[in-house]
Amino acid sequence: MDSPPLIRSYEKAGALLQGHFLLRSGMHTDCYLQSAIFLSNPDLATIAGEAIAGLIQGEKPELVIAPAVGGIVIGQEVARALGCRALFAERTGDSFALRRGFEVGVGERVGVIEDIVTTGGSVKLVLEMIERLGGRPVAVGALIDRSGGRAHFAAPFHSLAALNLNVFTPDRCPLCAEGLPLEKPGSRGLGA
Repeated sequence: MDSPPLIRSYEKAGALLQGHFLLRSGMHTDCYLQSAIFLSNPDLATIAGEAIAGLIQGEKPELVIAPAVGGIVIGQEVARALGCRALFAERTGDSFALRRGFEVGVGERVGVIEDIVTTGGSVKLVLEMIERLGGRPVAVGALIDRSGGRAHFAAPFHSLAALNLNVFTPDRCPLCAEGLPLEKPGSRGLGA
């Protein structure tokens, strides 16, 4: 699954939105990739999960951890394709934690799976959590890297597509200057 077909799949699924959006990073954009809609199609989720698994299988992850909420479905699909466990980490203040009885074994090889990477902040926090728990982060995988090549991690990073979309700081956002209403379609602020 290369970049153009993936983006066409997002468009066909109604998951490529145009407007004025607040990203989880606090940045603004005129284009939002709604992975929840894309991944609501089990066939698309399975194909994408298998494709990401193919990119990271060489790192030999024994476990997949996804940041909640956006990474849960694709993390599950990647783990299914790799034949390993799938966990999700939940935000607790300025960090992530495993809850619900989830555990990482000391030295266990872990792949972190996310839907969209913009700044990479959530992934970095999950990588830190894995190291605190004694796990060994070996790979990061995502559906789409929209960081413009700026996201770097302590483990090899692979994505199915890389997009360089418009991203603005709130104080320099032309959409704000035009008075367009700001939408917040993501999961930040849902609580625990």
